[in-house]
Amino acid sequence: MTDPKILTSANGAPVADDNNSISAGPRGPLTFDNWRLMEKLAHFNRERIPERVVHARGTGAYGTFKLSKDLGDLTIADFLQGEGKETEVFVRFSTVGGGQDSSDYARDPRGFAVKFYTGEGNFDLVGNNTPVFFLRDPSKFPDFIHSQKKNPRTNVPDPAAVFEYWANHPQALHQATILMSDRGIPASYRHMHGFGSHTLSFWNADGTRVWVKWHLKTDQGIKNLRGEETAGLPPFGAQADLVDAIERGDYPSWTVKIQVMTEEEAKTYRYNPFDLTKVWSHADFPLIEIGKLTLNRNVDNYFAETEQSAFSPSNLVPGIGASPDKMLQARLLAYPDAHRYRVGVNHQQLPVNAPKCPVHHYQRDGAMAGMNVCPVTGRAANQDSGVNFFPNDRDDAPKPKPSVMEPPMPLEEEAWVGFHESRDEDNFTQAGDLYRLMSDDQKDQLAANIAGGLVHASASAQARMLNQYSAADPDYAARVKAAMAALT
Repeated sequence: MTDPKILTSANGAPVADDNNSISAGPRGPLTFDNWRLMEKLAHFNRERIPERVVHARGTGAYGTFKLSKDLGDLTIADFLQGEGKETEVFVRFSTVGGGQDSSDYARDPRGFAVKFYTGEGNFDLVGNNTPVFFLRDPSKFPDFIHSQKKNPRTNVPDPAAVFEYWANHPQALHQATILMSDRGIPASYRHMHGFGSHTLSFWNADGTRVWVKWHLKTDQGIKNLRGEETAGLPPFGAQADLVDAIERGDYPSWTVKIQVMTEEEAKTYRYNPFDLTKVWSHADFPLIEIGKLTLNRNVDNYFAETEQSAFSPSNLVPGIGASPDKMLQARLLAYPDAHRYRVGVNHQQLPVNAPKCPVHHYQRDGAMAGMNVCPVTGRAANQDSGVNFFPNDRDDAPKPKPSVMEPPMPLEEEAWVGFHESRDEDNFTQAGDLYRLMSDDQKDQLAANIAGGLVHASASAQARMLNQYSAADPDYAARVKAAMAALT
């Protein structure tokens, strides 16, 4: 028996742990010495040219968000102040795993990203049509996407790789159950919900912080397709549906709601509230309606606007912040890094990405610098010949605004910086709860959809997946096993 190969970083150094990022305690934020994670994410962002590595196939439109509930008691965010206030938005929908050559009707999560052009900068709500995701630790994101992409040798889809990954990562079960259910193929972008998914924070003028999850509920109703119903549909059908609906004045809309959890409630909640594989029970934290999002204008040029639009969870505004969600923490780095690579370091100067408020900073030069004009000041977005360092002695130069300082975020007491294993987290209860909400027909669809791919996996992967389904609900495993038997 030969010795196993040692996993190393790019410089050849052995890697001690490739499943967990370094964090300040098991629920704490990531630390900046996550050089292995940063290497993986930075390299991953540069694996494809020129399309996005994920969310490559998408369509976008402009619209408005109208606030129906003043949230001044929760946040200083200006676009959430004053009932009736309207904010322009740009929304991009997408499939996730496939490239530009994939179909709008693939069994795949759907991206649902919203750019709010607020009076104090752009706020990007970067989410999906599902409230959870396959991962809780970002170190596994490149591996997960590799397993979902085409086989590196044949360049065709590889269901065996999909289930081999899921068999090794039970944390994916909740999201995988959604994906393989009847909700796995939305009939259109108009007929699906959107979720911010990540836990974000609000803070008010008193410096009080609460944790928040965003929900966008379609006003058109939910419509999904069975796998066999997608046969013969045009691969661009969802894009055409959205464009055509807006062109004829049938403007799609979503009712926007939030869940709110206090810092004290987060400390004792039965699930880690920053775990992206978990939902917050609506019974524990009811949905609060705050407004309406409506899309009413198509883009003029797909490439200039939709293809070059750049969303990032690091696009935050005063009153809205991040959380210790590890996936979110990594995406604060990975998303803008991907845009700097793919579109360019000055991607935020492009009209679709440019804020609608004055922009003043000390960033200069780089590729395509100054090719655009600030829509508010009328000056070159490269800041012309103004001073390019801070602090300086110019009275009229940009200066920080201390009043928008985010309150400090406490770490767990006696938290130790290191790799914190998460395999012992409860990966099954919420997946089982979801399964038990399904009708018999939905359960049969789920089992059949899983069986169609799982039969291609190894015997070991099949056994581990059936154990996961059984841990969620014994009937779940029984139906999948029966569906597999029917195929063999």
